[in-house]
Amino acid sequence: MIFDALIIGGGVSGMQCALVLGSAKNKPYAVDKKIAIIMHQRTSHLENALFNNVLGLEPKTLGKDILINGKEHLSTLYPDITQIENEKVLSIRELNGMYSIETNKKSYQSKIVILALNYSKPFLINGLDGFIIPHQKANPDKDRIQLKNDDHLIKEGLYCCGTIAGCRSQFAIAAGSGASVATDILTLWNGNNPTKIHDKS
Repeated sequence: MIFDALIIGGGVSGMQCALVLGSAKNKPYAVDKKIAIIMHQRTSHLENALFNNVLGLEPKTLGKDILINGKEHLSTLYPDITQIENEKVLSIRELNGMYSIETNKKSYQSKIVILALNYSKPFLINGLDGFIIPHQKANPDKDRIQLKNDDHLIKEGLYCCGTIAGCRSQFAIAAGSGASVATDILTLWNGNNPTKIHDKS
C-alpha cells in the first residue's frame, strides 16, 4: 500500500500529529488520504514520565498510561488511520518521487513521512545521516541530537516533530510540534490554503 502520510514514532508528537490528521478525514481535501503511524514506542521517554504541569491532564498522570490511552483514543475516533505495531524502521530512502520505508518486517511507501522520534543517540535509521546535528536546545552534557529542519520541514515530503525536530523535552511543546506538522500537511493537501481543524459539536 502507498500512504499519503506515514508517521514514524508513537510518542506525544507522533500521536498528536496523527490525531489532528485524523480529525480532518471528513474534509474534501483529506477524505481519500491514506494515513498510518508506526507505533514504535520502546524507547519513548513517556514510559517513566509523571505529569503535573500539563493543561488538560489530571495531576499525577503517568506517561505510560498516555501511551496506552493515546492509541485507544486514536483507534476509537479515527479508525481510518492505520496503526502499525511491533515494527522498527531501519531505513528511509527517496524513490520515484516518494519515500520507501523499510522496517524489520515489511516495506512501505509514502508520499510524506513524519519523523516523531526522541532525541537520544544512537539514531539508527539509515538514509538520514546527512541531517543529524547536535540538539540546539538540550543540555550539551546530554549529547542529544536533532534533524536539521526549517520549521519542521527537512526537505520536500519529509518532516520531523518533537525533540528530534529540535524542540525541548516538554510534553506540551512536543504535542504542539506534532499538531503544527499536521496542520502544515493539511494546508498542503488543501491547495496551500492555510488550514487548521477545530472540533465542533
